[in-house]
Amino acid sequence: MSFDRYRKQTLFAPIGQAGQQAIASTRVLLVGCGALGSVIAESLTRAGIGLLKIVDRDFVDLSNLQRQVLFDEADVAAHRPKAIAAAERLGRINTQVQIQPHVADVTPDNILSLVHGCDLILDGTDNFETRFLINDAALETNTPWVSGGVLGASGQVFLVVPGQTACLRCLLAEQPPQTETCDTAGVLGPAVNIIASLQVMKALQWICRGDAPPNTKMTVVDAWEGSFQQIDLKPLKDQANCPACEHGERSWLRGERGNRSLILCGRNAVQISPAEPSSLDLQALAETWEPLGETRPNPFLLWFQPRDFPGLEIHLFRDGRAIIKGTEDLAHAKSIYARYLGN
Repeated sequence: MSFDRYRKQTLFAPIGQAGQQAIASTRVLLVGCGALGSVIAESLTRAGIGLLKIVDRDFVDLSNLQRQVLFDEADVAAHRPKAIAAAERLGRINTQVQIQPHVADVTPDNILSLVHGCDLILDGTDNFETRFLINDAALETNTPWVSGGVLGASGQVFLVVPGQTACLRCLLAEQPPQTETCDTAGVLGPAVNIIASLQVMKALQWICRGDAPPNTKMTVVDAWEGSFQQIDLKPLKDQANCPACEHGERSWLRGERGNRSLILCGRNAVQISPAEPSSLDLQALAETWEPLGETRPNPFLLWFQPRDFPGLEIHLFRDGRAIIKGTEDLAHAKSIYARYLGN
């Protein structure tokens, strides 16, 4: 494989030809392709990663375009799933990179199969529940992962290498209560770009490190104030009596923690997931629901605006999962789901 297109990257001494070869041989799982994930996906694709497996449960919404750089208004109009829209765009950027899109929610049922065959996991999510699940799966499979989070104009990034660095539960023994969300604090696109770029930098550093020990520092950023802080997590790893990386607890991976239904931050929407995944005939459902409202099926999901519930939109995926837009009331969303899906 020719590395001519990466010449400026290989001129950087810590990467060089050997590092570029390592990048081209690395297989990455990206969990979430929204704000952080779309920047991560594009940066890794342009850097020449070998394989990029993108998993995202959502579709492109107009409110995403302020900070999700891979998408445009045509994706919104087509109700295109983010994983599919991202894969199409990335395929035009770099044909040398193998892109595998998965329109799915990451759950205890599927995360190990998604991680299988990957060398590194990158966190493009927006919630702690999924991050704790990633942490469990990473520890279980001995797969490094790069955590990142952003709210308002602030965020943080750190690398987890099982057995060598602090894991997420060394930092947070339990899922923290959300006193602020993107609905209350907002999210700035430039801050997202900074945090996601730092995640990619951590990933490239780990890929090209050779036998060097991993970077154990968390980077904390306030983009609005222009401040950066480095916190060494090694003492925390040395002192923590961590239930996950020290004692093997995997409560998120076993499905003992977390919910199947959740409010999507900043979307005025609720995701409802069935107890058991199914395989729905979306075209047949569209024909059934046509007398009940407006329907627009595509190969990946069915958009439905029920006549009896003005202001509500149902985005139904083939596996039976639905995103109900226009409410943040879990009980109401569940009743709507039951009314049209029967369970």
